[in-house]
Amino acid sequence: MRSPLATSRLLTTVVVAVMLVGASTRAAQLRNNVLYSVGADFKGFDPADSGDVISATMVSRVYEGLLEYAYLDRPYHAEPRLAEALPEVSADALTYTFHIKKGVHFSDDPCFPGGKGREVTADDFVYSFTRVLDPKLESTGDWIFVNHVAGAKEWVAKGDSTAKIPGFVATDRYTLQIKLRQPYPQLIWVLTMSYAFVIPHEAVEYYGGEFRSHPVGTGPYVLKEWRFNYRVEFVRNPSFNGQTYPTTGEPADREAGLLEDAGKPLPLMDRVVDYEIQEFYTIWQMFLGGQLSSTLISKDYFAKVINPQLELSDALKKRGIRLYKTPEMDLWYIAFNMKDPVIGASPDPVINEKHKKIRQAFALAVDVDTYCSVIRNNRDTPANTILPAGLAGHAETPYVYRFNRARAKQLLAEAGYPDGRDADGRPLRLTMISSGAGSTEVRQQGEFFVEQLHAIGVELISQQLSFAEYLRREHDGEMQVIYAGWLADYPDGQNFLQLLYGPNKTPGVNFCSYQNDEFDRLYEKILTMQDTPERSAIYEKMANIAIADCPWALMTYSLQYGLFQPWFQNYKPHAFPYPNAKFYKVLPH
Repeated sequence: MRSPLATSRLLTTVVVAVMLVGASTRAAQLRNNVLYSVGADFKGFDPADSGDVISATMVSRVYEGLLEYAYLDRPYHAEPRLAEALPEVSADALTYTFHIKKGVHFSDDPCFPGGKGREVTADDFVYSFTRVLDPKLESTGDWIFVNHVAGAKEWVAKGDSTAKIPGFVATDRYTLQIKLRQPYPQLIWVLTMSYAFVIPHEAVEYYGGEFRSHPVGTGPYVLKEWRFNYRVEFVRNPSFNGQTYPTTGEPADREAGLLEDAGKPLPLMDRVVDYEIQEFYTIWQMFLGGQLSSTLISKDYFAKVINPQLELSDALKKRGIRLYKTPEMDLWYIAFNMKDPVIGASPDPVINEKHKKIRQAFALAVDVDTYCSVIRNNRDTPANTILPAGLAGHAETPYVYRFNRARAKQLLAEAGYPDGRDADGRPLRLTMISSGAGSTEVRQQGEFFVEQLHAIGVELISQQLSFAEYLRREHDGEMQVIYAGWLADYPDGQNFLQLLYGPNKTPGVNFCSYQNDEFDRLYEKILTMQDTPERSAIYEKMANIAIADCPWALMTYSLQYGLFQPWFQNYKPHAFPYPNAKFYKVLPH
């Protein structure tokens, strides 16, 4: 899942700001707990177009799916949300049968007769899943179904949206069957994702092109107001269907106070307001003033907050502020557009080899160790493979493009650019885009890359875009070089490998349009395999194939440092936290 470069999943999906506001009396304040967070620069509320961290977070405020992750349990596992139970799976692992909870209603909305939200049925899931596959929609989430569900690929090729997909069947009002063309071990995981959330056809038909601005779901909140590029406000959904705070977790959760609200109705907060704030100075001053419950730590403030032992400063400890150091299941990398005439793939083997050497030279020119220390305050560690630690297939072998400026210059010369210039003396000029316009840290990051490439004679132009524009350019393939991050959608290395699968090329998740026949063959093989040592070995082999072709220059894995006020409660680090705001609360303070 895409992450904005100016922030992170911790900042945009965990609580960033919580305040008690509004009423003049203390009693009224205690009734009106409000969750304030940062990260309103997003595309809209369409689950079919929620393939980035912020959009998935916003969508999860309003919509729900069949399954979600258990909040407190580790290791991660899926549990029922709008399904009565986990699915019944046929002996051949090709049919998954879900029983839908009765009495779950979409929120009240003018799209329904009389404005009254109706009950969710199995047909609504058939509609929602089919819509994700509609070619006209160009959903970035079609990959979760298209190569797996029976008849889905043929349906997409035919382009007849009025036809039915054989693999999505409502056998009765409350029974849904998903039929697969071959075993798909990741199906349970992808059904927790926002792409698979249920929507009513009435809302899509009623609002048309404005549907993304008028969400109608079953989730804990409903949208009250969206002021583009400023704020998004949600209020408690009065028809939310009775979910309660978990009653079990890990052994240490009770001692940590994470089970004090066991069994209480959700959500625990009455309102959620998301603001778009790009400048960290503003966020930091609000946190110090007690207005915000949580914040990340920017590069410029890191030494003031974290001591040389990488622990919280005594001054903040005395205020009761807590430090969380949370490993992210993520990868940050520089991706190259493989359709680009200067650095991309070519049918001419000689030109193709020269372009690959340019990409390899770029990777070798970036001193990632210095980047981690100077730009990231050692919050990140250098990446060595496309599969982060903790996932099957991750290997601790050295990265083959570890910083080597002399080797980078040699490869450039072999590619026809000695000292960064062609035979006519023209410089090799590349343009790299990143998100985070207005962020000091992202600007400094861009300047770092410009200096690194300048040292080997390459002119790099660094452009910082708004996250929405960045995602549009990525989706449409309108870039040459792009600084990107992917945070795991589920705990399986296949989630990273699918970013390089040829048929997923733009406008799919393979936005750099990488194609390698051997990689694609192995990818299709692992899709039906269970988690075994054999599958892990294939994962590692696929990673090595991609590294050799160098469609990506690997950068870092993240360790997020987050600060939390003492009055913020029920936070537990989670790798997939998008719907978790419903569990959080604020104590009177």
